[in-house]
Amino acid sequence: MKAFTYERVKTPAEAAASAQRTPGAKFIAGGTNLLDLMKLEIETPAHLIDVNGLALDSIEPTAEGGLRIGALVRNTDLAADMRVRRDYAVLSRALLAGASGQLRNKATTAGNLLQRTRCPYFYDTNQPCNKRLPGSGCAALEGFSRQHAVAGASKACIATHPSDMAVGMRLLDAVIETVDPAGNGRSIPIADFYRAPGDTPHLETVLTPGELITAVTLPRPLGGTHIYRKVRDRASYAFALVSVAAVVQPDGSGRVALGGVAHKPWRREQADAEMAQGTQAVYQRLFADAQPTPENEFKLTLAKRTIASVLAEARA
Repeated sequence: MKAFTYERVKTPAEAAASAQRTPGAKFIAGGTNLLDLMKLEIETPAHLIDVNGLALDSIEPTAEGGLRIGALVRNTDLAADMRVRRDYAVLSRALLAGASGQLRNKATTAGNLLQRTRCPYFYDTNQPCNKRLPGSGCAALEGFSRQHAVAGASKACIATHPSDMAVGMRLLDAVIETVDPAGNGRSIPIADFYRAPGDTPHLETVLTPGELITAVTLPRPLGGTHIYRKVRDRASYAFALVSVAAVVQPDGSGRVALGGVAHKPWRREQADAEMAQGTQAVYQRLFADAQPTPENEFKLTLAKRTIASVLAEARA
């Protein structure tokens, strides 16, 4: 691990300002992803800013009838919150599917959203990876790509986003609140939060240098039946080949979002409009521009069958 300096801060604005002052700085809270990357020298921050002392660990109702989730709320606490279990059950189920209890006890809401990909070529510093070293190439394009993206990818990167929680958040139209080094706040719909890989896959979100996530806001509850189905190579502690989050209303309308198939939680509102028409219509809208590799083309069939299973369960 590379040497680094360390600092604790007292306010979000102080944290953001410190990150701007120090090139190569990173925020750390649970550290469940960052510390692993530092040990492998994939991430080599010169300075760590500990944000655990900030008062960002509460879940509060909003005036609009939703919930405001602090950036430091641990995954265990979020999944267990009775309001989340009752009104946003798809989010609770996604969190419980996401990791072991030990990891959920440490992982935070903001950190979960900002996870780096688990692409094996990203983790292997002997292999070219545009996400790790811009301009070096993408070994996955000609390599083992079974776990990789079938939608939204580019010629520079076909990695997938690993978060289960983010899929639930995308389904619910969450809004991400931030503060910048000048102390200014902004609200970013999660639909706009993740960048397409394009030619710059190392730029994964729209956050600016030093910008700190402070909370995630959920709108009013949707009602309906909530389901999260995760299909993986083994029953636990594995990332999704395909995951499907859905909310289905009694009249057959609803929403669907997928994980494991793209660089971000994959949802298209055009597909939501087809929910009452059945699986085939939803599938065609979601994957109209799919570009699988020969090794992961099976994900399209898997996604279609998983969507069909989830919709059938919801309507039953």
